[in-house]
Amino acid sequence: MHLPRRSFLRNSLVVFGGALTEALATPLWKRKGPLVVKAAEETETQSPVQYFDVADKAGLTAPNVWGGVSHKRSIVETKGSGIAFFDYDNDGWIDIYLTNGNRLDTQWPAGKAPIAHLYRNNRDGTFTDVTEKSGLGRTGWQTGVCIGDYDSDGWDDLFCCFWGHNILYRNNGDGTFTDVTHKAGLYQERVRWGSGCTFLDYDHDGRLDLFVCNYIQLDPDKIATASNTSYCQWKGIPVMCGPRGLPADSNILYHNNGDGTFTDVSERSGILKPGPRYSITAVSYDFDNDGWPDIYIAVDSEPSILFRNNHDGTFTDVAVMAGCAYNDDGHEQAGMGVAVADYDCDGWFDIFKTNFADDTCNLYHSNGDGTFTDVALSAGVGTNTQYVAWGCGFVDYDNDGWSDIIQVNGHVYPEVDQYNFGESFKNPRLVYRNLGNGHFHDVSAEMGPGISERFSSRGAAFGDYNNNGDMDVLVLNINDPPSLLRNEGGNKQNWIKVKLIGTHCNRTAIGARVRVMTGKHIQMDEVHSGTSVMSQSDLRLHFGLGKVATVDAIEVRWPTTGKLERFTQVAANQIVTIREGAGIVGTYKPPAT
Repeated sequence: MHLPRRSFLRNSLVVFGGALTEALATPLWKRKGPLVVKAAEETETQSPVQYFDVADKAGLTAPNVWGGVSHKRSIVETKGSGIAFFDYDNDGWIDIYLTNGNRLDTQWPAGKAPIAHLYRNNRDGTFTDVTEKSGLGRTGWQTGVCIGDYDSDGWDDLFCCFWGHNILYRNNGDGTFTDVTHKAGLYQERVRWGSGCTFLDYDHDGRLDLFVCNYIQLDPDKIATASNTSYCQWKGIPVMCGPRGLPADSNILYHNNGDGTFTDVSERSGILKPGPRYSITAVSYDFDNDGWPDIYIAVDSEPSILFRNNHDGTFTDVAVMAGCAYNDDGHEQAGMGVAVADYDCDGWFDIFKTNFADDTCNLYHSNGDGTFTDVALSAGVGTNTQYVAWGCGFVDYDNDGWSDIIQVNGHVYPEVDQYNFGESFKNPRLVYRNLGNGHFHDVSAEMGPGISERFSSRGAAFGDYNNNGDMDVLVLNINDPPSLLRNEGGNKQNWIKVKLIGTHCNRTAIGARVRVMTGKHIQMDEVHSGTSVMSQSDLRLHFGLGKVATVDAIEVRWPTTGKLERFTQVAANQIVTIREGAGIVGTYKPPAT
């Protein structure tokens, strides 16, 4: 039997538990003996950092409703949705927005239909459901969510994607939101399946524009009835159909006109040139270090997209040339989620992308010239192929100064539990620890019950909800309440968090790049909207510092003007607020425990 190189390595990595990766990573001239690979031994070690699900204790009890529980007859029932951490009331504590879905054919009693929920952070580890007052309690198949202050009034607004009609909610600054979709020029009469979205200032005019992914053209009137017995097949079992064989949809780029309205510039910007794709999640970063925001899109069952910003209001899809459209064998993959970080601290952003079961996720390492190499196998993040992978994030969970990876999983076919495929509908989460040498180690089994618990998860958001200096995780679970994974032990090492406020640039400071310097170690990140799977993480930037008690320098390069501001000798273990042109305008230090 012939096995492609990738399949052989993948199987070998599973058998040897990563030992082969370590052996192959050592050059021949440095080895002191022959190549001998020992099988990994089971250990019962426990990480000094543990994750615990405290959602119920925190008051996050609203269940997610998304299609059938034991059977899915349409692809819309499988995709699920995102989730958001964001500070809607500007009190310095991140709040929670939970999307929700529906069920096919269900007629809900008055007041009983599932709705989206907004939870206010009570600053004591608990949350209060303020949905009714907020005006966000909409019913429908809501999918993606992204945050940005589109009208620069100092309050972050909420854009929500739906299978149906997307909604732009304007933050009124008093705990309420107003649907301004029609007024802003974003309403489309026809039904579309919006998925991920991201705010960005693509033309450097100081105003936030909006990029929206559309997944499949799915007519609600053409969903198969419950009595329909014609299905597609997956591994020989009857399942719902898609996405292959269904018509893909096109993405949209909206330009902010500066008067509260947007103009669809998809065609003239070049966004439509790749043609329809099964796009799921988008995120904007400056991937080629030219000072202009690019857009990367995880695409299901087709090549993913990297739109390079041409500096003139147009974009070019360079994903194939850049090496981040396919895997390293040149195959299309079922892209779901996206995380971005400079994980090896070489000054260039890298990309982690999640995919379907029986395939590896991608770790696209930047080559420093605008191109990428998929190093998932050699870096140690290509061993878990039994999961359908969704939300993901680069998160320095132990504050050692190196970005780790957290990934949530969940199958799309509940029927899989009836068969012996080595796969299940509900799955644990995964954590890969960054070893600081370009390699990662799977430490999932060491990370506590919040990682080992099993759900069919979709969206994930990352942030420090209790402001104690370590990174927590918010997870959306299909047909279950959400998980709030509290980090215990991550703040035993030092950290610093940076909150940016734009003045000349957009108020949310999306696109601003921050570098944190401690000796020769330089970390960087950019304020970004969207990411993970159709989700929004904390807009504050978090940096682990290890044992370092004072940051040598924090550098901020602001978008629009490109101005660089530098702050030296900044004490660790605090949240620093920096306003463009005014310097550090506020700090918060958590109380000693």
